[in-house]
Amino acid sequence: MKKNFYIRSALTVILLMHSVVSIFSGDVNNFGRLYLDAIGFSPFGIYLAWAVKLIHLFSVFLIWSDRYVKVVSICNMSILILGIYLVHWQNGWYVVGGGTNGIEFNVLLICCFLQLIFTGFTSRHTEKSSS
Repeated sequence: MKKNFYIRSALTVILLMHSVVSIFSGDVNNFGRLYLDAIGFSPFGIYLAWAVKLIHLFSVFLIWSDRYVKVVSICNMSILILGIYLVHWQNGWYVVGGGTNGIEFNVLLICCFLQLIFTGFTSRHTEKSSS
């Protein structure tokens, strides 16, 4: 079994659903044109929105193939941090319950990506030193 099997599974399902559904529904275009362009990214909003969704989509395959996991994690954490800053911060902590559309889910995903980075680094470092 791969290291961090459950974290990898959860992350890839979330990234896959977040990217594929919004691509096929057209929400990625609306997010780019109607939101990102409106907050100052015009005329690049749609390109940024597509870049985010494609990074999410390609991340799924890279995470499972153990390729560029650190780069994938850093890219996704950057997207999540920007999402916190641009979208979620004003709504507080809670996604549901004490509020809506807050930052708690993004924080959890960032911690999962950190786990992927540091578990991979620690295990490789330990293997080299034990040889």
